[in-house]
Amino acid sequence: MNFETLFMDARSAFTLISFLTFVGILVWAYSGRRKADFDTAANLPFADEPDYPSEVRHG
Repeated sequence: MNFETLFMDARSAFTLISFLTFVGILVWAYSGRRKADFDTAANLPFADEPDYPSEVRHG
């Protein structure tokens, strides 16, 4: 087995592992169990801000 064959095998293995990781993330993200968490996270920018004093000192 020469270096070029080993390099090509490593590239193929890395591509396969990367693809499987990507598919795993897609399955995780679109699973029904995560929907409530993602809906909550999506609404965070619209959450009420804490009450601040009406007079803010600039200093």
